[in-house]
Amino acid sequence: MATRSARVVISGIGAVSPFGVGRERFWSALVAGESATRLLDDLDPAIYPCRVAAPLPAFSMEDAPAVPGGHAPPGAVAGEGPARAVGDRADPKRYARVSLAAVVAGCEAWADAGLSRAEPGGGVVIGTGAGGIDIGEQQYREYFQGSGRRVTPYAIPVSICGMVSSEVSIALGLQGISHVLSTGCTSSTDAIGYAAAMVRAGEFDVLLSGGADACVTPGMMFGFSRMRVMATRFNDRPAAASRPFDRDRDGFVLGEGAWMVVLEREDRARGRGAPIYAFVEGYGSTCDAYHRVQMDPAGEQIVRAMRLAIERSGRALEEIGYVNYHGTSTPLNDAIEVRCVRRLFGTRAAGLPGSSVKSMIGHPQGASGAAGVVTAALALSRGVLPPTINQEHLDPECDVDVIPNVSRRASPAAALCNCLGFGSKNSALVLGAPASPRPSDG
Repeated sequence: MATRSARVVISGIGAVSPFGVGRERFWSALVAGESATRLLDDLDPAIYPCRVAAPLPAFSMEDAPAVPGGHAPPGAVAGEGPARAVGDRADPKRYARVSLAAVVAGCEAWADAGLSRAEPGGGVVIGTGAGGIDIGEQQYREYFQGSGRRVTPYAIPVSICGMVSSEVSIALGLQGISHVLSTGCTSSTDAIGYAAAMVRAGEFDVLLSGGADACVTPGMMFGFSRMRVMATRFNDRPAAASRPFDRDRDGFVLGEGAWMVVLEREDRARGRGAPIYAFVEGYGSTCDAYHRVQMDPAGEQIVRAMRLAIERSGRALEEIGYVNYHGTSTPLNDAIEVRCVRRLFGTRAAGLPGSSVKSMIGHPQGASGAAGVVTAALALSRGVLPPTINQEHLDPECDVDVIPNVSRRASPAAALCNCLGFGSKNSALVLGAPASPRPSDG
């Protein structure tokens, strides 16, 4: 059980999303019900049945806010932005896109929390599914098509999953834990759950956690298309392609992004005068042990993961006032998830508000849990619940309140964030609302 004496808060948020750089750009787009899905017109329709995705737009290290203070290494110029403040050791030219997104979002979250570079007792725990797969695909093309003459010596260290947290640690000068969890779609939910537990236990003063994935690549688009799990009916209407819970959904839209949160104990955050977006109160994780890509239709372990998170939060079921659904827009998975929510909440489930951010940003794989946590934290702190867009005909098997198409003002006491992934993995987090809502633009 979580204890009142060791409550863990989210005191900083950063985002690089398909809408652009910054948590405010992300939040304003969600509240407005915008779609980030677009046509990938460079893909050959004869090879790619799905040609829509929600990739990251162009951005650079210059989009990251400067993080003050700390001790810059010799030769660095302190206070001139994250890339310059760590000298040659942080080289954005050699970042995979996932690492660049993670660093920019991490810097925003760190600055938002009012923390300094080289913060004592600070560390990084991030989730990613594919890591630097863009570099891997590119370098394999060089190897097979060019006999390896143009393969960079950085191909391996830049592309591996573990480098994502390392680049963030280097950029912020954080010398505590620097770990990456790669558990598929649940990666960042698990990372936040683990990080919160370590902060609660007093192992670290403050941790940067969250998730990042940048896997809209030709290989990933082709691979998922071969699995027949992607939307194919909406190439002519990209904005309508991701439609969780809608009767006409036919698969997910691949997305990208990085969403980061700063986790610290409540007393430490309040002592610094840091913002408090939400409390991280409970985490549960289970495995169906059923199939490498399919959910167990019975959903028993999905229900157990949600129940564990709620029990460990110390809250009653009645206190959960918002569900951030995994909601990928695949026909079977959406129906199973709703069925599990109905089993857990009983008759209350039908009127329990919930939404899927994937309707707007697609499915960013290992970063999807962090995207949901950031969405829920902003919703709790600002008193606005974002919608599930593209709701034209609700699937009778998903007959719950999915906040269709238009955001809604509400102030729930707590939110449940679901994340379900390949390999039969299920994870859930419970967030509690802060004592007083922060001002909202929404």
